[in-house]
Amino acid sequence: MSSFSRYLPFVAAMALVVVASNILVQFPLQGAIGGLSLADILTWGAFTYPFSFLVTDLANRRYGPAVARRVVFVGFTTAVICSVVIPPLLFRYGLIEFETAVDRLVRIAAASGTAFLIAQLLDVTVFNRLRRQSWWRAPIVGTLVGSVFDTAVFFTIAFSAAFAFAGPNDGFALETPPLMGVLPVETMRWVSWALGDLGVKLIIAVVALIPYRLLAARWSQPALAA
Repeated sequence: MSSFSRYLPFVAAMALVVVASNILVQFPLQGAIGGLSLADILTWGAFTYPFSFLVTDLANRRYGPAVARRVVFVGFTTAVICSVVIPPLLFRYGLIEFETAVDRLVRIAAASGTAFLIAQLLDVTVFNRLRRQSWWRAPIVGTLVGSVFDTAVFFTIAFSAAFAFAGPNDGFALETPPLMGVLPVETMRWVSWALGDLGVKLIIAVVALIPYRLLAARWSQPALAA
């Protein structure tokens, strides 16, 4: 069996997670918790994207950091392409009601690709340093570190007025309603989006320990060279 074919399932899984997330991020989560409207802070993509860290960690556990980085680069390429291609397709076929300007798409793609690459490579590094410790420590710490950076980098580049040089701002994202829609502090909408997104990522990080444990139990290896 060739070297590539051995880790092809991880490549395919990463591509599937990224494509699914780029589609689902276009659809707000309907419902409410108390006075909090979930559609104001979350999309369905928030529930699928965090599994990209699970794929990276499993690839790292099975084949080491070098292969995990290759899987990450596949995800990076897929994320950039999908960020540009998927929204116009969904609009064309009437699945979403709004059309995103090309220059906004380019900015979103830059934010998505940069955040993905930084977060996932951090995850690979942290995971490999902790892989000799308790089975849960490497995946949970790597995913938490990666999730924080992923959220901070993506939402800052995509929506902060400080990054207007990367493309036009989103006026709606820069409006200042109450934080999370209910708290007595006003801040830009994108900050509430970022907090909601990060909250889901942290929850999924814990949930993902279950499939990680089941699969990684058969793949335990000593620390591998970076």
